[in-house]
Amino acid sequence: MDWDEVRTPASKAVTLGEPLDTVSIAELETRIAALEAEIGRVKTEIERKRRQADAANAFFK
Repeated sequence: MDWDEVRTPASKAVTLGEPLDTVSIAELETRIAALEAEIGRVKTEIERKRRQADAANAFFK
């Protein structure tokens, strides 16, 4: 085996509704952190889009 062939395993994406009975506590905590980060990212995008919509509405009044 050549060291150039060694690859880091792909991170497992969070799948909503996936059975959790075989997932470890550490993996569940990691999953929660990833979901909370994604929620924050989505909320930030919603606020950005609301500001854009408000600015457009104010311009066309």
